[in-house]
Amino acid sequence: EMDKIVSLSDGESTVELQKYLSSLTNDQLITALTNSALRGKKAGTMLKGILKGSPPGSSEGANRRLLVYEHLIPLCESGDLQAEVAADIIGLLMLETHTLSGSSLAKLATLFVDAIKVGKMGSGKSLELFPTILTALAAWELSGEEYKKQLINSLCSSRWDPQCVIHLTTMFRDVPLSAEELQFLVDKVLRMFFKMDLQEVPPLVYQLLLLSAKGCKKQILDGIVASFFLPGFTLYSPNLHLEVQTIPQDQLRHVEGTVILHIVFAIRLDNELGRELLKNLFVFLQTSYGDLCPFSVALLLSVARIQRYEEQVFDLLKGAVIKSYKDEQLQQGSKFLQNLLPVHCSVAKMILDTVKNSVFGWDHVTQGLVQLGFFLMDTFGPKPGPFGKSTEGPVTAARTPSQQACKLGGQMLLQGFKMHEPIRGEILEQVLNRLVTKTASPVSHYLDLFSDIVISAPMILLESSSKVTETFDHLTYLPLGTVQGFLKAVQPLLKVSMSLKDSLILVLRKAMFSSQLDGRKSAVTGFLLLLKNFKVLGSLASSQSSQAVSSSQVQVDVHSRYNSAANEAFCLEILSSLRRCLGQQADVRLMLYEGFYDVLRRNSQLASSIMQTLLSQVRRYYEPEQDLLPPVKLEPCITAHGDQVYLQEPLVADCILSCSVHCLTWLQNTHQTANLNADDSDDEENDEGYKSELQTILESMTRRMIKCELEDFELDKSAEFSLGSSVGVKNNIYAVLVMGLYEVLMEYNFISANYNKTRFEELLELFHRHHKLSEILKEKSGKGRGPSHKTPRSLLSLGFVSTLITVLFSVLMWRYTNIPRAVEEVGKKEKRCSLSQLCLDGLLRIFTTCQQRYPEKMAQLLSAMDVEDKAEQDDVAEMNYFYIRQFQRALFTQLSGGEEDFNSREAQVLVGILTVLTRQLKPSSKQFVQMITWTVKICKETSFEDSAFCKGLLSLLFSLQVLYKTPASLLLELCQDIHSQLGDIDQDVEVEKQCHFAIVNMKTATTAALLVLTQVDRVLDEVDWLIARKKSQTASEKSGSGETIWFPPDPTVLLLHHLRPGIVTISLVLLA
Repeated sequence: EMDKIVSLSDGESTVELQKYLSSLTNDQLITALTNSALRGKKAGTMLKGILKGSPPGSSEGANRRLLVYEHLIPLCESGDLQAEVAADIIGLLMLETHTLSGSSLAKLATLFVDAIKVGKMGSGKSLELFPTILTALAAWELSGEEYKKQLINSLCSSRWDPQCVIHLTTMFRDVPLSAEELQFLVDKVLRMFFKMDLQEVPPLVYQLLLLSAKGCKKQILDGIVASFFLPGFTLYSPNLHLEVQTIPQDQLRHVEGTVILHIVFAIRLDNELGRELLKNLFVFLQTSYGDLCPFSVALLLSVARIQRYEEQVFDLLKGAVIKSYKDEQLQQGSKFLQNLLPVHCSVAKMILDTVKNSVFGWDHVTQGLVQLGFFLMDTFGPKPGPFGKSTEGPVTAARTPSQQACKLGGQMLLQGFKMHEPIRGEILEQVLNRLVTKTASPVSHYLDLFSDIVISAPMILLESSSKVTETFDHLTYLPLGTVQGFLKAVQPLLKVSMSLKDSLILVLRKAMFSSQLDGRKSAVTGFLLLLKNFKVLGSLASSQSSQAVSSSQVQVDVHSRYNSAANEAFCLEILSSLRRCLGQQADVRLMLYEGFYDVLRRNSQLASSIMQTLLSQVRRYYEPEQDLLPPVKLEPCITAHGDQVYLQEPLVADCILSCSVHCLTWLQNTHQTANLNADDSDDEENDEGYKSELQTILESMTRRMIKCELEDFELDKSAEFSLGSSVGVKNNIYAVLVMGLYEVLMEYNFISANYNKTRFEELLELFHRHHKLSEILKEKSGKGRGPSHKTPRSLLSLGFVSTLITVLFSVLMWRYTNIPRAVEEVGKKEKRCSLSQLCLDGLLRIFTTCQQRYPEKMAQLLSAMDVEDKAEQDDVAEMNYFYIRQFQRALFTQLSGGEEDFNSREAQVLVGILTVLTRQLKPSSKQFVQMITWTVKICKETSFEDSAFCKGLLSLLFSLQVLYKTPASLLLELCQDIHSQLGDIDQDVEVEKQCHFAIVNMKTATTAALLVLTQVDRVLDEVDWLIARKKSQTASEKSGSGETIWFPPDPTVLLLHHLRPGIVTISLVLLA
């Protein structure tokens, strides 16, 4: 039959062909078609012949055509045919589809739908014909269009075989669809994501993006992003029905990366798709982070590679980061918000997760990560203040949202540097470029990043050592702080790279003779750092400075005999270079003298060279004749140019401080505890030589300085000290030098006295003379038209001050009330602060400083204090509360006496200390509950008419209340008390007298009202923020549902309605 049909179809007349086809039964025709198709020979020709001999106008021909379609469609889908044969057959059928009748088209459409429902369209080869059939059906009168809609609705409502989804999505690209039909289809396809094999997701995404050309761009993008939003991303296994399998992370990340590439490619071709993506994310990120996840972050960073979207993407992510940190800070500071909202969704964590995920072949994301990291650091880093100084103090913990965002940028770059080799060079180059170019702005955040890179990946960094070497050449032109930070960070590399060390030394030697003062300072800084870090064999360890740089990637034995021998020669060579600084400006020498002590502690084997150098400088200004006064020569310390007087030598006392008090004392203490070998006897004799001479000089200076009067220094209490004249400047310099000498000698004598009574009497004499001169300087220097007097820097070390205070106050800090009354009376007579108040002020400053700059060390500070009950030291919370109880007792003692004995200033400081300590308590702890209960009790029972104390106590109460529960009842009661005290704006209204808190009285009501208004304003801000968040969340969850937005009311929200009249009244009273 096959050959006969082919031969007849080649003829010009179709009559014979029609007769022959009519003579064949349906089974014979089907058999001939099947055999021809399976053999693949002349299948297309035979099909053309059958269609040619089956005129669509005749009933017989139409039925035969329908029979051919009904048979060949399943045959092509069976997979038994060669791909080329099946493609040819489908192509021929598509060309003849328009000749079919409406009923035939309807039957064929139903055939497809039924096959799809039962999963018989797995290969999808015949699905290319389905759009053509639907299009032809829709064009067949009005009933055909309606029937097509019913078919599509039936098809999208039925169960799809996961293997058919991609083919069906591809097929529907060629089907004319209304907006409703397209939305129905997209919903169906998106729901199939979780039922497909993971590897089939990227091609399906690709087909969906192509389908977006028809519309529903927002819906498609939202659905794709949401599919990768769920943690763990679970998909239905195609083989195990209803059994959920968890996808391995590496496979999932690779699939995500491929999907991102498809989306970016589609956005490059369709600008509208990119605008829709950014617009949608922007709207949601204004109030919520529901659409932001590591996948969407990676997608945005990949889109940022398209130039027209770069600025928009980074602005979007910048806003999301800073808003996330602000919202987190707001939520953490309010129990009211914590009760109504779930745990805050951290954008920073999502971004850092994106960095971690990028290791799975996300090369298209890494460039965006680098750009975003530097963008955050540039935008939120410390800002330049006056004279280029940072407006933010040095803090170890990021506290403000801007600081946290800057820190996030550094974390991104550090992790990216460690994970991705291709971007290491760019990260390092950009960091170093910013250190070199941003001379007018603070660069501490870039120095921290560079230091972290060096410590965490030194061997990796050595691969780009040429970039570090290039930076060395710019050191002489950089600010001194930048040079110090950079050289400190690069020290670990110098220990493992000889070429880097040689390059640095060459640069520092050139800088030593720079025409710029900062250049020479940089040289001194660099050489001192080298001396501290290249340790010589036999050097004694220092517990205060032996912070060795360690790394898992670098194992360098810098203390071995070979290295130590080389280090010794290296260090002596550097010391030789540094001696040339002794003839330079005062600032350079001051830096050198101050650095010698740190070097000595790290490299004690250099003691002889350092001490001899310092001793030679002391001899220049020391008067050896024992009968001459004063014991130092002050004239060489100053120089004059016309009417201007300058300090030539930076405080001779500073040299003495470095050599006698610090260096000498440290060497004595360490040598006493170290076991020295007998072979070192020569060195001991040399050491004893300079030690003995220095001790003799210091003791002689002590005796003679006690005998000296002001006139011996060409000073007098009636002399001019105004900074507006050259005489006053000279006298000021002399006074500062003399005061420095007194301070150094006080410290030396205290340390070496060993609690000897005679030595302590000398110490008191030195102090009285220092105090006398200090009072004269304060009194006189402010007079005249010149600039105001600036308090000179004290030369007393913090260690000495700490030891002295500990000795003076042998009582424990919380027992300050045991200070003898005679001592307190002396302070009152002389109109000075009481000793107890000075103690409390100092303690408050210590606690506040530690909490602000070293919050992680607050527990360590408290544990280091002397506590009698050692059992309570084990638990940090109990230890903290132990101190809280002590200060509670002290404050209670103050409040227990009469109002005439009440010391307001001490009470305020005690409240300040309690405020700082309570910040260490967790709001969920029992100690916190006890603290807030005690504070409420004090506020209710204390009736002192002291506004300052009331302000401090109520501020403490508010700070505790917002972390414990909503402030509704507290604010209401306070408003009632204030209303009772101040009265109503309407004179005819009688106000009910209420007294919930005795701290609110006629003298303190105004202060309390201001605090309440501030607190209410804060609550209003929180409510506004909460409503915005709730609206956005509800709108996101019920998008398009039209349901009313509702969330449970909180007492604080209800309180605002009740407080409004009282707030208005209080405000009017205050204004009146």
